[in-house]
Amino acid sequence: MILPVEGGVVINAGAQGLRAMLVLLFWLAVFGVSFSYFIYPLLLALVPKRKHTGHKRSSPEDESPAVSLIVTAHNEESRIREKIENCLEIDYPNLEILVASDCSTDATDQIVGDYEKNNVLLARAEERKGKEHAQLQGILKSSGQILVFSDVATSIPKDALHKLVRYFKDPAVGAVSSEDRFFSRDGSIVGEGAYVRYEMWLRGLESDRGGVVGLSGSFFAARKEVCERDWDIYSPSDFNTALNCVRKGLVAVTAPDVLGFYQDVSDPSREYQRKIRTVIRGLTALSRHLEVLNPKRYGLFSFQVFGHKVMRWAVPWFQLLLLGTSLLLSSEGVTYFVALLGQIAFYGLVILARFVPTVRGKTWGKIPYFFVQVNLAIAQATLSFLTGRRMTVWTPSKR
Repeated sequence: MILPVEGGVVINAGAQGLRAMLVLLFWLAVFGVSFSYFIYPLLLALVPKRKHTGHKRSSPEDESPAVSLIVTAHNEESRIREKIENCLEIDYPNLEILVASDCSTDATDQIVGDYEKNNVLLARAEERKGKEHAQLQGILKSSGQILVFSDVATSIPKDALHKLVRYFKDPAVGAVSSEDRFFSRDGSIVGEGAYVRYEMWLRGLESDRGGVVGLSGSFFAARKEVCERDWDIYSPSDFNTALNCVRKGLVAVTAPDVLGFYQDVSDPSREYQRKIRTVIRGLTALSRHLEVLNPKRYGLFSFQVFGHKVMRWAVPWFQLLLLGTSLLLSSEGVTYFVALLGQIAFYGLVILARFVPTVRGKTWGKIPYFFVQVNLAIAQATLSFLTGRRMTVWTPSKR
C-alpha cells in the first residue's frame, strides 16, 4: 500500500511499519539492558524497608543455640584436613561439625574418620547425586537448631558463628548469608572492585525488603525447620533456602559483618566455567519452581527474582537486539547513530582489553571486559540449558 504525504512524496506503508517496529525494539532493548542493573535497584530503593519484628526475649540457651556446621565435600583428600582444622578453630561453645561426603572415592572419608575423637561426624551419601543431596545427608544427621553450610574451599573466621547467630534473634529471619572475600595466592585480599561493591549494595537493598533471592552458596546458615522439608536436591541450596524462607513467612538476609574467605581462581577459564555452571544451576532452579514468579503468592520476593535473576539472564539477548536495531536505524536519526558508535567503541575497548593485559588492569577497561565476559557466560549457559544440559552433579572448583 502506498500513502501520499506532503509535497507529493509517497512512503511505502510497509516500510513505515517496519521502521516503527525497529524503533520499538530499539527502546525495548535499551530498557532490557538497563533494567536489571539500574532500573530494578532504583525501583527497589523506593520500596519501604521491611519492618523488623524485634528480638524475642532470650534465655541463656538462645545466646548460643546449638549449631551444626555441614561441610560438603567430594574427593577432597588434599584439602579436607585443612578445612576441618579451620572448623575446629572456630570459637563457638555449642558446635557440631559434620562432613557431608558426596560419595567420595578417595581418602576424604578416612581423613574425616581421623577426627572422630574431636566430634567431627561423617554424613556420607552412598550414591553421587550432587551437592544438595550430600547436604541433605548432613541435615538428616544434624542435631543443631541452626544449620551452617560451607564448602571445603571456604575459610571461616574464628568469631563468624557468634556474629551469624545474632541475626536469628529476630524471629522473622529464616536464613543468613555471609559476604564473600577473595584472597590471592600471596595472601592479599582481592575482589573489592566496583562490581563486588555493587552486588553487595544490591544484596543489602533486597535484604531490607523482600529478603535476598540467593545466599552465598559457600557459607550460609538457616533454621533447621527451613531445611527439613522441601529440600530440593536438584536446585541450588542457596536459592532453594531463600525460597523456603518465603514459603514459611520468613526472610533470608545478608550479614555484612560475617565473611567467608576464598582463594582466588588463578585460571580465568576456570572462573568462566564456574559462571556457566552457576547460571545453568540457577536456570534449573527457576524451571523447577516457576511458581516463585507469582506475585500473588510470593509478593515482593517474586519481583526481586524477576528483576535480579530473570532480567539479568536476558541481558545478553537484549545486547544483541540493541546492536542489531542500532545498525538498522543508524541512518534514521542522531540517537540511533550515536548509540551505534557507542556500542562499537564499547566492544572495541573490550576486544583491546582481551589482548592487552595492561588495559584489562585499568578500571575503565576491567569493568566493560568483565561485563561482556559475564554476559557471554550467561548466553552460553542459556543455550546449554535449552539443549538439555544440567549441572546436578557438582565438582568443586580447584583454587
